[in-house]
Amino acid sequence: MVYHNLKTLIKGIRTCKTVADERALIQQESAAIRASFREEDSYARYHNIAKLLYIHMLGSPAHFGQIECLKLVAGPRFTDKRLGYLGIMLLLDENQEVLTLVTNSLKNDLNHSNMYIVGLGLCTFANIASEEMSRDLANEIEKLLGSSNTYIRKKAALCALRIIKKVPDLTDHFIAKAKNLLTDRNHGVLLASITLVSEMCQQDENCLNEFRNAVPLLVRNMKALVTTGYSPEHDVSGITDPFLQVKVLRLLRLLGQGDVRASETMNDILAQVATNTDSTKNVGNSILYETVLAVLDIEADSGLRVMAINILGKFLSNRDNNIRYVALNTLNKVVSMDTSAVQRHRNIILDCLRDGDISIRRRALELSYALINEQNVRILVRELLAFLEVADDEFKTGMTTQISLAAERFAPNKRWHIDTVLRSLKLAGNFVREEILSAFIRLVAHTPELQAYTASKLYTALQADLSQESLTLAAVWVIGEYSEVLLEGGVIDEDQPKTATDQDVLDLLLSVLDSPYANHLIRQYVLGAITKMASRHTTTAPQQARIIDVLAQYTTNPELELQQRAVEFASLFTLGDLKVGVLERMPPPELKATVMGTVSENKPVGSTRGGKEADLLGDDITSPAPQLNGQPAQNNQDLLAEIFGSSAPAGTSPQPASSISPQPQKSNIQDILGLFDASPNPASPALAQGPSASSLGFSLPQTQVQSPVQTQTPAAVAQQPSTGPRLTPYIAYEKNELKITLTPQTSAARPGVVNIMARFQVSGTTTVTGLHFQAAVPKSQQLQMLPMSNPDVRPGATETQQMRVIAPPGSNVRLRLRVAFTFSGQVIQDQVDFSGFPPGLTGST
Repeated sequence: MVYHNLKTLIKGIRTCKTVADERALIQQESAAIRASFREEDSYARYHNIAKLLYIHMLGSPAHFGQIECLKLVAGPRFTDKRLGYLGIMLLLDENQEVLTLVTNSLKNDLNHSNMYIVGLGLCTFANIASEEMSRDLANEIEKLLGSSNTYIRKKAALCALRIIKKVPDLTDHFIAKAKNLLTDRNHGVLLASITLVSEMCQQDENCLNEFRNAVPLLVRNMKALVTTGYSPEHDVSGITDPFLQVKVLRLLRLLGQGDVRASETMNDILAQVATNTDSTKNVGNSILYETVLAVLDIEADSGLRVMAINILGKFLSNRDNNIRYVALNTLNKVVSMDTSAVQRHRNIILDCLRDGDISIRRRALELSYALINEQNVRILVRELLAFLEVADDEFKTGMTTQISLAAERFAPNKRWHIDTVLRSLKLAGNFVREEILSAFIRLVAHTPELQAYTASKLYTALQADLSQESLTLAAVWVIGEYSEVLLEGGVIDEDQPKTATDQDVLDLLLSVLDSPYANHLIRQYVLGAITKMASRHTTTAPQQARIIDVLAQYTTNPELELQQRAVEFASLFTLGDLKVGVLERMPPPELKATVMGTVSENKPVGSTRGGKEADLLGDDITSPAPQLNGQPAQNNQDLLAEIFGSSAPAGTSPQPASSISPQPQKSNIQDILGLFDASPNPASPALAQGPSASSLGFSLPQTQVQSPVQTQTPAAVAQQPSTGPRLTPYIAYEKNELKITLTPQTSAARPGVVNIMARFQVSGTTTVTGLHFQAAVPKSQQLQMLPMSNPDVRPGATETQQMRVIAPPGSNVRLRLRVAFTFSGQVIQDQVDFSGFPPGLTGST
């Protein structure tokens, strides 16, 4: 059956009872349309194209009608052109060769006397124009931008937008016309022209500067929209043309970024919009939101910024979840700009943690992290711990991380820090990162006055709950390490101390060993803990015998790691008094800031400071001495960028560089094992690869203040020959009674490798304390550093630090040195360039 027009075809398809019937009917009709095309029936062409477009909309192939659409466009009738252009827009795209045939028809129709035919051409051009077509018809579009007809000007502006997206080089052709369009009184033309200008400003910096002169004009247009009375043609929920208002605000935001003069011009109108816009309806909220974004992006005064943040705070009280989400998302971005203004809305942000929408809870959580500072750390961490108790599992890992990092950074005292981490271990012990657990153990080791308190709390917590893995690991380690403190001081309770016997402690540890929650790592910890406990003087002989029996049982355990530990620990008991030295307390590990590469919500803890308030390294300038909870993280990229003033483009990807990790203290274990010609465990190499990198490709180690006791291994520092030429020291720094000399040493066997010994001496009678020494080299070289022997340089003493520079043979070694220290109660920071080494130090090329 042949269907003569679109209406009958639609009826026929609707009567099909199955998909197979519909497919057969479409195939039959497509064959009939092809046959009609071959007959060149101009009368039936219109109906055939209409039917073919409907078939295309149903998902069946219709590409064979492309040429017929071109024939319709070439006809004189408006109805034929309308359908032909519709077919071209649906059946063609900018990548098809047939498109070149359309260019001539478009050029003719763009010059047509009928404005509706011109409109058809403009509409088609804006949808399918390719780069080649844009170049061919750019002049016609530019001419139509000056048309007296608003209908044509509006469409021509959108075509110009398509052109500058396809061919950015043609942007200059439309600047003058775009300026004229901004003065148009027709809202449709103004909407299209502002869209065009916004795109031009985003693509070209020169255009941005050009259109900044139009800010007063845009302000007048905005003022007219805000103050005009009821206009039925443009009114939406009582607000005049909100779409145009939003477009104007977005353009003002672009033009005001980084320009104080333009920002001052628009301050008043932004304040007027923020004050007078009705916030009870969604239309008004959209305008207020764009106003807030504009205020936060331009160089607005502080009062206007506070008003913008207060609007976001008001959004948080809205019952619409979308508006609250938008507000939280925006506050997350601006919290570093004006933390105090955001802090005023802290309570309502914390209320959002209990929202039923998980996305709002997530954003509120991220914002809560950013609000933490020294003043409110107790309140906010308490709220976060309360939320941790009921939080979804997907939040818990990020929360325990952020709570621990906040406590590490802002803790008012060590006891509060320990209590906070203990609380998070109790609430979400199965969701704690290894780095956080390690930082907690470091803290306990470095806080001898609270070791009894911590061991007691962990002992009580472990008795109550064995199911939290990280809590169990921390408790087992601390109890094993400090069991004598726990047994001598008893269990510290809020009311009165309770005694604990070695049998009670051992029973608890063995119950962990047999617990269904114990995994292989926990069992390894327990074996180590009971072995250490056996070597303490507070453990009685019967309990030591029990421990030996337990170790003997595990010497045949099928799990290799447990078996190996049990065999080694059991053999220690045959060494007599030697085991006491081997199993003595571990020396406190090196204190360092806990730096997480990625956390769940991917947000930093605490507000970030930028600009002049932060120093080169991101540390507080007034606190060069090491923090008790770890040094603040360093920003190597900022340091290197300032030191060497790189001309590298901003988009340069970071280059990985190596750095020497700080050397741990030498323990008695190594001394004792040396009696048996045993070497330390090779699993702890002194030379480690660290993630110290910058976009400049420079190498900068993160220098940490270390214990005076240091060891060197051949892997870390090249062995210096016993005989050779006399080494010459070179003075690198001599100010404020501090003298730094650098002594290079090279080896002919390793050209390009320069070992440098830095020596620090005080020329006066005053001790230099808290010395931080840092160095950077050009990106063609690499730098490795060992820790300083002592950060405090006393009169008559010489402190040292080893460095190694790896440079291309034949190049000169250049260093930029930065020192920070306290001298006579005054904090001193200084920076020097050093290139005093003799040429040829790195060998010949």
